[in-house]
Amino acid sequence: MPGYGDSPPAEMVATVQGRVAFLDRVFQELGMRKPVLVSPSMSGRFALPFLLARGDQLAGIVPVAPVGTKDYAAEQYQQVQTPTLILYGDRDTSLGPQALQSLRHLPRHRVAVVPDAGHACYLDNPEDFHRALLGFLHQLK
Repeated sequence: MPGYGDSPPAEMVATVQGRVAFLDRVFQELGMRKPVLVSPSMSGRFALPFLLARGDQLAGIVPVAPVGTKDYAAEQYQQVQTPTLILYGDRDTSLGPQALQSLRHLPRHRVAVVPDAGHACYLDNPEDFHRALLGFLHQLK
């Protein structure tokens, strides 16, 4: 994501609207219609505003202990009708449960806690992570 990790900062993503526009453009450039957005950790700064503004363009979303969940009110989450799988590792004692407190207000959500996994549950226990993810994707069909 622009401005994170080793990528250079980008003026375009300095605002919430810019991050929404960025993801929209990525989906357009890739020709993706109704994708499922998997959003671990810092990518929550992009995925959550997109979900709230344009959730109807997604077939589903999988927030994996994302940051930024407290930036939005329960009422905002309650307006979203996008199917959601909230995922986090059972050893992620801060960000996972914190994100769940906000994201549980999404009306069409379910929760999967990955055993024996920390914040990067997809790395710590990829087998159970993928099992939960694939189960959610099959449910969307």
